[in-house]
Amino acid sequence: MKSRPVVLAPLRLHFDLTTVRLFIAIAETGSVTRAAERICLAPAAASRRMKELEAQFGIVLFQRRPHGMALTDAGMALLAHARVRTHAVARMHDDAQAFRRGDRGVVRIAACTSVVLQFLPLDLRRCQTDFPGINIDLQELNSGGVIQAVSRGVADIGLYESTLGAVGLPSLPYNEDRLVLVMHRDHPLAERKRVRLEDFLGYEVIGLGEGSAISSTLARMAAEVNYALHMPIRVRSFESMTAMIAEGIGIGVMPKAVARAFAAGRRFCRLDIDGDWAARRFVLCHQPALAMSSAALTVVQALSGVISQTANPV
Repeated sequence: MKSRPVVLAPLRLHFDLTTVRLFIAIAETGSVTRAAERICLAPAAASRRMKELEAQFGIVLFQRRPHGMALTDAGMALLAHARVRTHAVARMHDDAQAFRRGDRGVVRIAACTSVVLQFLPLDLRRCQTDFPGINIDLQELNSGGVIQAVSRGVADIGLYESTLGAVGLPSLPYNEDRLVLVMHRDHPLAERKRVRLEDFLGYEVIGLGEGSAISSTLARMAAEVNYALHMPIRVRSFESMTAMIAEGIGIGVMPKAVARAFAAGRRFCRLDIDGDWAARRFVLCHQPALAMSSAALTVVQALSGVISQTANPV
């Protein structure tokens, strides 16, 4: 006559990770004593935990034999689940460690267009290589919009042009560029090699929208030398500015690297601008450190320590 499997009365399941690890260790060592030593438990406590686990499941997990413990068929089935659980907890621990170190997370960056076009692609590629678990949410704004985004907590990090002044946030130097004058090849100034501010203020300038650092700088410099700034058209991008210049509608001021990318055809002429005002510095500002994630602090350190190789190309 076949013996029937022993079935214990089921109770509500309630056990911890230590019990799961003990179950796996007994299955691997075949001994409660050796398993208890492996996970630093007293043998009596280990034996009690296994009896409670079997009682909660309502099944026998091990056959007690003279030379050790052997898994029952039910025990073998549950062993697979136990190993999955411990593996998931190990991954959970690894992820928590990565977030704490700053190796994982989402970081919100607001950057002005000049930074996005000239420096960020290379700098973010380096960040991605060093910290592949960090994702970047990038907002492209003008410099005024960048400051607002960080001040309001919409962005963790901001990159903007320094002439807009201090913003009351932690700040670090980021990068530099230089402005040039771009015009149609047939423009009266096209025969020159260099220009001063006074040389081109009498012509119609294609400007960028409100909040643009370049437009603000031109207006300020024109006021300082008592010149009227003629800016009949404002656009939202350097690409649009270039399209207007291509039709001879006006001239434009843009970063040297941007001009090389957008105004490289035969229809355009690019002139260096004399004057310290044409050399610009960019600033990295960010939320107070206590309000930032470890990932955001990691990106701040990475960006502030990187001088992009794309700055000021010849």
